[in-house]
Parts: sequence; structure tokens; C-alpha cells
Amino acid sequence: MNPPAIPTAAGVYLRPVQFVDTPVGRDGQVARLAGGMSWFAGWHVIAVDGGARVAERHVAVADFDAFAATLAEPQAQRLQSLATAIQRPRAPLKLGERTLRLDQPQVMGILNLTPDSFSDGGKHLGDVDASVRAAVEMTEQGAALIDVGGESTRPGAATVWEGDEVARVVPVIERLARTGTPVSIDTRKAAVMEAALAAGAHLINDVAALAFDPRAVEVAAGAGCPVVLMHSPDPTKGPHGDPGYADPLIEVFDWLEARVDAVVARGVDRANIVVDPGIGFGKSVADNLALLNGLALFHGLGCPILLGASRKRLIGALANEAPVDRRLGGSLALALTGAAQGAQLIRVHDVAETVQALRVRRGMIDAALTARVPGA
Repeated sequence: MNPPAIPTAAGVYLRPVQFVDTPVGRDGQVARLAGGMSWFAGWHVIAVDGGARVAERHVAVADFDAFAATLAEPQAQRLQSLATAIQRPRAPLKLGERTLRLDQPQVMGILNLTPDSFSDGGKHLGDVDASVRAAVEMTEQGAALIDVGGESTRPGAATVWEGDEVARVVPVIERLARTGTPVSIDTRKAAVMEAALAAGAHLINDVAALAFDPRAVEVAAGAGCPVVLMHSPDPTKGPHGDPGYADPLIEVFDWLEARVDAVVARGVDRANIVVDPGIGFGKSVADNLALLNGLALFHGLGCPILLGASRKRLIGALANEAPVDRRLGGSLALALTGAAQGAQLIRVHDVAETVQALRVRRGMIDAALTARVPGA
């Protein structure tokens, strides 16, 4: 039976699929994902009309151009644009005097300076020396940068006054900046962004995608620094909620695409934007699994991808309600899932274990790349 035709009015989406361990001996049959260490042999083409998927195709990389030529011209142009964005190498991030290459996954270590974060709330609050030691230890374990936050974004957490948030994060950031440690500031508030950047932070990580504070886009554009835009249902109110997704993968992609365009129009350099699908933020277990399984779709935005799934409730839901401090195995599984689909930044609590897992994965890739092809 022939699959249904793709309606000419449908919007089209493109996801890399059929990942392979090596491109060796597969010239013309595989494509490279975002200039990184992942290759794929197929495309998953999704057609959406009226908010519903109306057709799907799996197309071999070698047959892609011929397939695109069968579609209406706007659809063909859209697919070619997505394919180019998916394969284009990501520019490195400039973090002060350091340059962070994105041709392989990099680990972002989490440093919460809060009393109520879901995983380690209160552990470092009010102790600058201990906080700095913890951050330096994470860099020694292999973290490429440290994500410093002074406000919990767990469900039900109270909004923190910006003055308190500044007081929590700035002394630690100042000390870390003097050590040369790359630092990101995890905040929704423009005043905190400004204070953190002045103290030496290099990147803004905003769970509200610069939409919570009316001045946030202005601050990010003026600073010219990298910024992470994370999806959540209604970032103007808070990072959680329950909108009820019909198709979480497509709806989150559309939201992030529109948000990237909006902040670029207001002066943020597209090359400085990292996207985050917001695992666990206003999403059910099924929603999160759909996003994780389809993560490679987001490369079509042309931006690096950050995956933050460490120790989240999803893991407990799939593992006999394992408490937060017993979710290492699940966190590693999700980190490797993200790396396999080309995520460039992996935000984690357990730096040493995640770095080790990624290094073993890289060793396997290197072995596959250097293996002798039979008959070659």
C-alpha cells in the first residue's frame, strides 16, 4: 500500500534517523549531524496540517533530493533549509578567554545556591568557599562550564526577589571568574543577568527564554553573550503549567523556532543562541519521552542543543519511584541518549560519572572510525 500523499498545504519537519557508528565506506549514504561525531542514514519527514500529523515518510539520505523534488516548491525549500541547518557545524561558544567547541558533547555542571532546589537545595547556600570548591571540583572532573543559579525552578517554588538572588550568586561568580572557570548564570531576571555578567559570568541560561522579564532580551543583546532559550508552557508566569500537548515534539519545535526568531529580531545574535526543549517543565512523562526520542528534530533550528534531564522526576517515574539521590543510572542513560542524538551541552549534577560515560562513548566512536572496512 502506498503511503498517503503529503498535502501541499501541510507544514513539513525533518528529523535525522538511522544513526550509524561510522561513515567509513558509506560515501553518499550518510550525513553528518551538526558537524559533530554522529552520522545518520535516513530522514524522518513529518507533514502537519491543522495541528495534526497527516503524513510521515522515512527517506534515505541518498534519496533526499529526489524526494524533495516531488513536493510543492515551498515544502521542498523548507526541507532543504532544515537539512542544511541540521548538518551545518555549530560555531564554538566564546566564554571569556575560553572557546568551547561544540563538535562533541560538553558537560555543564550544576551549582545551586538555593535553599529549595529539588536535588541539592541548601547544600551550598551561604558558603562561598564551599560553593567555589564544589565548582572547581566539577571543572577538574571535566565540566566545561558551571551553571550557577540562585532561584529554584522546581514545581511550586516561590519566586525569589532579585536582590536576594544577586546576593546569592555574585560572590561565587566573582571568585570563579578569578580562577578562569567558565560560568553561566541560571536566571530569569534582567537585574540578576546584569549583576552576574558584571561579576564575570559568560553565558545566560534562562528557563523563560528571555520572556519573563521585559528587559531580559535587551540585556542579552547588549552583552553579546551566548544565551540558552528553554521552552516552557507560559514563561511569562513561571516555568511550569499543564497545557496538554497534542504533539509535544512538533509544538515545542514550533515554539522554539518562533522564540529564536523573536529574540533575533530584537538584537540577539543567532550564533549566540542555544535551545533547550525543557525536559520536565510543564510536561508529562509521555511528553518528555516524546521529546527525548525525537531530540534530533531540534537540530533543524540551526542552534546548539542543551539537554537538562539530570535526576528529574521522569527517571523516578520509570524506575520504581527512585528518589532524587538514586537517579544516577537514569541520568546517565538520558545523557547518552542526548549525546547520541547530537546534543552539544549536557547539564548535570553528577559531573564525574557523566564525563566518564561520554568519554567511553567517544572511545567507541573512535574505534569505529579507525576500524578496517572489509574489502577496503
